[in-house]
Amino acid sequence: MKHLPNLLTLGNLFCGCMALAYILCAQPYIYQTFEGGIFQAHWVPAYEQMYMGSIFLVIAAVCDMLDGFTARLLQVHSPIGKDLDSLADVVSFGVAPSAIMYKLLWDALMGEKNAMDIPILAMAPAFLIACFAALRLAKFNVTTSHQKYHFIGMPTPAVGIVVASFPLILWYNPFNMVDVFHNKWLLYGIIIILCYLMVSPIKFLKLLPSAKGLKNWWAQLVIIIVSLAAIPFAGYLCIPVGFVLYILLSLVHKYPEESGIQQEVTN
Repeated sequence: MKHLPNLLTLGNLFCGCMALAYILCAQPYIYQTFEGGIFQAHWVPAYEQMYMGSIFLVIAAVCDMLDGFTARLLQVHSPIGKDLDSLADVVSFGVAPSAIMYKLLWDALMGEKNAMDIPILAMAPAFLIACFAALRLAKFNVTTSHQKYHFIGMPTPAVGIVVASFPLILWYNPFNMVDVFHNKWLLYGIIIILCYLMVSPIKFLKLLPSAKGLKNWWAQLVIIIVSLAAIPFAGYLCIPVGFVLYILLSLVHKYPEESGIQQEVTN
């Protein structure tokens, strides 16, 4: 039983790798039909493979949540488990979301008139998410004891989940969101915001606060209730809605004082 947390962490890593496989294999294709004596070409986006990649990222997030829970339950802690968790998170919530943003940028840029002249470097900013996720996790590993009641910087699983929601939104296309995601400047903006949030000094809520009492739980309850209430109207858009609400409530939430703790650590 003592190896269960590490097995769950490896499950997180495995699902992150599977997500990458589906995302990187997502290639749009063209099929032809013969209608009225004329050949018609139809462009088919590769949202189905991206959808499967997102499902694996959701499973990876569940494994990431359970490995910490089982480690506390079994009272099993080790430096190896801590480092292994960070390595798995870099893949599942850094590299895999970067691959999703890369594919979304590719899809958006290929719709432009000069698509054939667009260099591959135009999609390269997508991998900044992986770079900043690695930096976020490295900083977390040396400041863990400073983050008892909150996170300093956006947790990488939160970034991974919100990016994983994009292919799910495109698959079901509520409110014609496909057209929205074809805006390259929106995608670049999302990348910049997510990268900043991960390494920012902003305090973010923990899913399970260490402190007891309704005053420390009300924000999490609001996020859960609003997100669930949005499902019948917005479908998978409820995830970005919950994400934005998470940011706003994290900014206004009053955290317990941590006396004698240095909030920022110099690398």
